[in-house]
Amino acid sequence: MVEDIIMAIIAYCIGSVNFSVMISKKMAGFDVREKGSGNAGTTNMLRAVGKKAAAITLVCDILKGVVAIIIAIIIGNIVKGSNRELLLQIAGIAVVIGHSFPVFFGFKGGKGVATSLGILLMTNWQIGLICLVFALVLMLLTRMVSLGSCVVAILFPVLTLFINENYTVLTENKNGSTYFIYSVILAVIVLYNHRSNIKRLMNGTENRLSFKK
Repeated sequence: MVEDIIMAIIAYCIGSVNFSVMISKKMAGFDVREKGSGNAGTTNMLRAVGKKAAAITLVCDILKGVVAIIIAIIIGNIVKGSNRELLLQIAGIAVVIGHSFPVFFGFKGGKGVATSLGILLMTNWQIGLICLVFALVLMLLTRMVSLGSCVVAILFPVLTLFINENYTVLTENKNGSTYFIYSVILAVIVLYNHRSNIKRLMNGTENRLSFKK
């Protein structure tokens, strides 16, 4: 129980380190949240600051999810009798919440997609790769990052019901469905963060990326 609380605090603090704000201030002299969509994420960084800043932000945000899961695995291996699956799930949820509502940056962060990608790849590389490819194809076809993000958020819980292999942490005699509630919570967070995008998607007014820029 104590290790679960400690893991939640550590993961939340990791998520609360908002690289897009720090990078935009360093490279462009302004807070990216003051430009464009007001979101502290890769897409707004691309539009407001440029490709290099967006690429750095993307990698750093993915690594936040990766690092949080690695720490959960380490703690689970050290603390005898701990629920290793639960530790991993707590880490994944807490780091995304921290990214979305960062305590160090006025609780105004990003939408959690890149960080969730890091979590997915560390939770189950097979599911992570399926979601990544699916998202990239949708984004390339529609030029709408939000559409790919929302569809994949829904796809993740579905895949946990059918894929029972390649989980980084999975107790013997259990299957992937033990990650279903975890995946639903992550999906809800991502979809909630995209609520304005969903409205624009339904109205046909969602912004599209230009790959020529």
